[in-house]
Amino acid sequence: MEKAFFITDETGIHARPATLLVQSASKYDSDIQLEFNGKRVNLKSIMGVMSLGVGQNSEVVVIADGKDAKEAIDGIEKTLAEEGLIG
Repeated sequence: MEKAFFITDETGIHARPATLLVQSASKYDSDIQLEFNGKRVNLKSIMGVMSLGVGQNSEVVVIADGKDAKEAIDGIEKTLAEEGLIG
């Protein structure tokens, strides 16, 4: 299961929201990946997420595979919205 998001925050996914996204993803059993510019990283890895350098006006795709994939994507979407990363 996957879902695309458009990052509208002017600073993109920087340290604080990246940490919160990793914490959110880590609550789920599913394998969760974050894709940006053709690169995929484990969304449970802070170094992986930071290495993508996601900036403003970027499209990212969250890919979840496992028994709680839908809940994982919904939870990550909630975190993105709460942090003001998506419009």
